[in-house]
Amino acid sequence: MQIDLSPEALLSQLGYAKTEQTLDQMEKTIANTHGFENFSKHILAFHDNIAPLKGFVALSNSKNVFKIKGSEDVSTEINEEFSTLVENWAKKYKVTIEKVAKKPTYYIIGQ
Repeated sequence: MQIDLSPEALLSQLGYAKTEQTLDQMEKTIANTHGFENFSKHILAFHDNIAPLKGFVALSNSKNVFKIKGSEDVSTEINEEFSTLVENWAKKYKVTIEKVAKKPTYYIIGQ
């Protein structure tokens, strides 16, 4: 099965409404994420894998990058499991991530 990874499809699959602003942001984010084409097909599965831990992949509001966001309203154990999943995913697909201080949030920088 071929997954359509157009900016429009990614917006939809990550739960965004398609507007000029979100489409422009998605296009800039994809262009700004070095090596995106090498790991892009794994983002949607990862998004689904972290959902039970109240995590998700989203567009950053402050930078043209994707972010991986966890919930601050979960137990320490769930936060640790979330962090482990994020770090293992990044290592497996050779993705550079940047942890946001004191938050269960990571920026996807690229490869």
